[in-house]
Amino acid sequence: MSDSAPRMPATGGDPDVVSVARFLASTRAEGPGERTAVWVQGCTIHCPGCFNPHMWSFRGGAPVGAADLVARILDAGTSGLTLLGGEPFDQATALARVAAGVRATGRSVMTFTGYTTDELRQAVDAGRADVAGLLAETDLLVAGPFRADQLDRVRPWVGSTNQEFVLLTDRIAGSVAELTGDPDRLEVTVDAAGGIAVNGWAELDALDALLDGLGERVRHAPS
Repeated sequence: MSDSAPRMPATGGDPDVVSVARFLASTRAEGPGERTAVWVQGCTIHCPGCFNPHMWSFRGGAPVGAADLVARILDAGTSGLTLLGGEPFDQATALARVAAGVRATGRSVMTFTGYTTDELRQAVDAGRADVAGLLAETDLLVAGPFRADQLDRVRPWVGSTNQEFVLLTDRIAGSVAELTGDPDRLEVTVDAAGGIAVNGWAELDALDALLDGLGERVRHAPS
C-alpha cells in the first residue's frame, strides 16, 4: 500500500484487553538492551512480504487484560517493553494503558508501527485520543510499512530502509545514530519438544536455510 494514501488505525475493541499473538519474556533481538516483547494479533495494513502475516487477522490471539499484561511484563524483570505485531496502533487504547503501567516503574517502551509518522499525526489531528495516548507512552517509535523492495541490511530491528526511528523521550539512552549502530540479532529458541521459535528480522531465504539445517540437527540430536 502506498504512503500517498493516508491510512487510519483501526478503532473499537475492548479498551481493557489486548489480543496477544506472542509474549516473549526476555530478548535482545527486539530493541536496545534486554527487553520483553509483545506481539499483538491483528493488523489492517497487510504489507506485502510481511514477516508475520499470520498476525493480520484479528481472530486467533489470546485476550489478556491490560493490568494482567503489565504484571507479566514487570515480572520478567527486563529494562523495557517492545510492542510489535500485528499492528499496535490498531489496539492503541489498551496498549496505551499497558505502556503507561510499564513506564510508571521507570522502564522504557519501544513501539513498532506500519503507519508513517505523518499518518499518526493526521490521526491525532483528527481527534484520535487512542493514538495520541499510545504515542505519549512510547519512548522509541519505529514507523513505516515494510517494503520488500527496500530491504535494510544495515540497521538493526527493521526490515526496510524507509522505516523511521523516532526518539520521543530521553528515557532510552543514546541518539538514533548510536542506537541503530548496534548489531542486528536473530534469536532461535528450541524447546524440549523440538519446537523452534524465531525472533528478530531475517530475509526469508536465509531464514529457511537456517531453520532447515537446525531442524535436521534437532531431529538427529541424541535424546
